[in-house]
Amino acid sequence: MPHTYIKRILDARIYDLAVETPLDIAKSLTRRLDNRVLLKREDLQPVFSFKIRGAYNRLLQLTAEERSRGVIAASAGNHAQGLAYSAQHLGIDATIVMPRTTPAIKVEAVRGYGGRVVLHGDAFDEAAAHAHELVAEQGRIYIPPYDDPDVIAGQGTVAMELLRQHPGNIDAVFVPVGGGGLAAGMAAYIKFVRPGIKVYAVEPEDAACLDAAMKAGERVVLPEVGIFADGVAVAQIGEEPFRVLQDTIDGVITANTDEICAAIKDIFEDTRSIAEPAGAVSLAGLKKYVAQNKVSGQTLIAIDSGANTNFDRLRYISERTEIGEQREAVLAVTLPERPGAYRQFCADLGRRNITEFNYRFASHRAAHVFVGVAVAPGGDDRKALVNELSDKGYQVLDLTENEMAKAHIRHLVGGHNPDSDADAAITERVFRFEFPERPGTLMKFLSHLGDRWNISLFHYRNHGSAFARILVAFQVPVADQDALTAFLDAMPAGRYWDETENPAYQLYLA
Repeated sequence: MPHTYIKRILDARIYDLAVETPLDIAKSLTRRLDNRVLLKREDLQPVFSFKIRGAYNRLLQLTAEERSRGVIAASAGNHAQGLAYSAQHLGIDATIVMPRTTPAIKVEAVRGYGGRVVLHGDAFDEAAAHAHELVAEQGRIYIPPYDDPDVIAGQGTVAMELLRQHPGNIDAVFVPVGGGGLAAGMAAYIKFVRPGIKVYAVEPEDAACLDAAMKAGERVVLPEVGIFADGVAVAQIGEEPFRVLQDTIDGVITANTDEICAAIKDIFEDTRSIAEPAGAVSLAGLKKYVAQNKVSGQTLIAIDSGANTNFDRLRYISERTEIGEQREAVLAVTLPERPGAYRQFCADLGRRNITEFNYRFASHRAAHVFVGVAVAPGGDDRKALVNELSDKGYQVLDLTENEMAKAHIRHLVGGHNPDSDADAAITERVFRFEFPERPGTLMKFLSHLGDRWNISLFHYRNHGSAFARILVAFQVPVADQDALTAFLDAMPAGRYWDETENPAYQLYLA
């Protein structure tokens, strides 16, 4: 039962290496959300993540003989750093298996702490499988990132500190979940000491392994996992964490990429520090909880769990933040193709700020413009804007939630297929691709495509994220349609979507 963790947590002697992190009030968020919002600053640990707690506590339990054999772990980055740092402190040899998609800042940090890095696979589960193979070959001691009672107890010290630092009323605590070690340790302690506090687990929508397990009543393996928030990108919740969490959490909240990006900005504005996506996911869940439940006047705490992110990823984060905060509407608007139409459109927008405007001549009758407009957060203002423009006679399509529009079209607007009417036997097909971003990946992708079909559109941007995103259009004879689908299905890696019927493509590129 979860209460068995209380003694383990109280006995965790980790503070000769880990530090007690502050519990800071987020003043701007408190005002904006009309709730008292506090952040538990685990980004201020020596390795910039809470993971040092569990890793060090587990190493302290090793016998002298086990220490002499060395340790090994699989990690997307933060457990790796915590383990390498702890092992260096204790004089233990450490090997870390990390996915190839791990941000470089985490890989270099592990090496800087004396850890031996082995890069393998594209996600945590592949790295973990390889780590277990090395355990069998080398006889090292495997140190799990989350599925271990001593690791869970070490992470539970976050809750012990939190309740001591804030003895007053707390309505809810929001904890990020990957494999579930932090959430299990914290929930077990909080529910034993102060059971009236609600505990919510928060996951990315595209890596919600706990949510899937809770709904199924058993652990399940997600068929695929998004790794924008790489620190919590796990396909299956840990066995022991799931056993604990089933009896201790009050619910699971999921957050999408845009909401996580907005939370990163919120943390920056209140602390002047930059959280990694996994570090901000719990705050994204807190904000969603407030919006969905219309709560006010409560005391809510989110765990800022880490700050290990590549600097160049900030380009992508910044780009998605305004939409995640629901402060920008992305619209496709049809204007009459005549002098003064754009000026009239701006006048009809009133005092609203235009954040982006893209246009290319389409026909002598109408112009399709791609426009970004600043709106008040919450979604109601965006709906009102669409209604206002429709009432004034404009054809409006809201693309704010359209992934292709946000990732590609806003950078490509204008430029219809010049051969669209030239040959009825040839059609243009458009596909969106995602695959792990590694050196040489783009060249491998182009080599695989070959020259069987003419490419009429190609868009690639390095977003500084773990996945490459590419938009490609092929000019394909009608007789070759099935062959193209079979060719794409046989691609060696990655995912693809047929976007030929996507309205964003039809308006601006078809």
